[in-house]
Amino acid sequence: MAVASQSANYVEKAIGHTDDAVIEQNMTNPDRDREKYADPSGETMKALVWMGKNDVQLVETYKPKIIEDRDVILKVTGSTICGSDLHLYHGAVVELQKGDILGHEFCGKIDSVGPGIKNLKPGDRVVASFQIACGECMYCQKKLSSQCERTNSNKVENIMYGGRTAGMFGYSHFTGGFAGGQAEYARVPFGDVNLLKLPDDVPDEKGLYLSDVLSTSWNCVVDTGVKEGDVVAIWGAGPIGQMCAEMSFIRGAKRVIVIDGGPAAWRLDLVKSKTPKVETLNYTDLPSGTTVTSKLKEMEHGGPDVALECAAGEYAKGIAHKLEMLAGLETDTSEILNEMITSVKNYGRCGITGVYVGYTNHFNIGSLMERGIRFIGNGQAPVHLYWEELLKMLQDGSLRSDIMLSHRVDISEMDILYQKFDARADNVQKVFVQTRFSDPPAPGTPELTSWK
Repeated sequence: MAVASQSANYVEKAIGHTDDAVIEQNMTNPDRDREKYADPSGETMKALVWMGKNDVQLVETYKPKIIEDRDVILKVTGSTICGSDLHLYHGAVVELQKGDILGHEFCGKIDSVGPGIKNLKPGDRVVASFQIACGECMYCQKKLSSQCERTNSNKVENIMYGGRTAGMFGYSHFTGGFAGGQAEYARVPFGDVNLLKLPDDVPDEKGLYLSDVLSTSWNCVVDTGVKEGDVVAIWGAGPIGQMCAEMSFIRGAKRVIVIDGGPAAWRLDLVKSKTPKVETLNYTDLPSGTTVTSKLKEMEHGGPDVALECAAGEYAKGIAHKLEMLAGLETDTSEILNEMITSVKNYGRCGITGVYVGYTNHFNIGSLMERGIRFIGNGQAPVHLYWEELLKMLQDGSLRSDIMLSHRVDISEMDILYQKFDARADNVQKVFVQTRFSDPPAPGTPELTSWK
């Protein structure tokens, strides 16, 4: 996939961009053009950059400057790592370039604002949405911010998908090429739209996660139509799967079964300890001849009503898919998707939130059609549609984001964090990454961990 990523870069250079975007594209590190992108003060910052497959490095680079009227420069006070970041780490997402600053979930304090910003001021505490929306196009008017038409001019994505997502922070040139928030400063285009003020009663250790994980989990549950009395099965016990379990109960689910295994099996115990009503299924412990599908149908007559995919398509289990992915014959395995389709009741619903980037083989379209399965791509979550509602839920206590928070680390150890998170090591679930601008840990949140 790393070779595919570089090939896609060459293709993009050859065919050019479309003219849809109204903001600067492919500014993934101020160091790429210091005169154009770096703050004139010469101030530097720590940032985590991609340097190749399974290779991220902490570097000193330049603080970004305001380059467009509606830009905001943020002192980052909190960031994190996401399962989606691992797809970049592994080179599974195309059009990465060495030196790209990663990170799409972050919050902070405003350092400076462009002349077009009227609703924010220096010193405000804010959280950034992981997508960059203009606030004015057809999708933005409906708050479907992840599909903004005016912030990503990448032609390769348009050809592959028949359309494009919005630009996204720290997520390769495939999504516009924007520097991410795993850094001490970040530039936020259309800052008046893509930043949400955080009230004093919501510390960074909660507000940060409105940026992605909470909105993505809520979108998965709501968009797939989880309702009162449903039995829900969730593939993946990482932070998204954990929050989908919690939110399924909020939506009235009768039972929630979380599936995981292998080196990540410990996460099942974590999820169970935080939400005792959850039932768990460790696929590595199943006896010979028993499949995930057969076990689910044993646990619930006919299978669950709803299946939620919170894992992703790059993790092949069977030899056929491993070989086909290695040979470039597919980008994503269909194994989990097929398990979901065959597991749910007839006319059941399957929601796909884990990242799938291209094409898959051996997809069980027959079961999908014959049994009337509703197969729903949840899409990149439209954060703007949900984050105000979710903020209120954090404030009144009906939503517990702290149940997934396992560690606090310093940005200086961000490269080590990638290794730990990728290996599912040290019980790392969801992390708060501090910078020199961060406040002390909020009461009841993890103290600083160091692996050095």
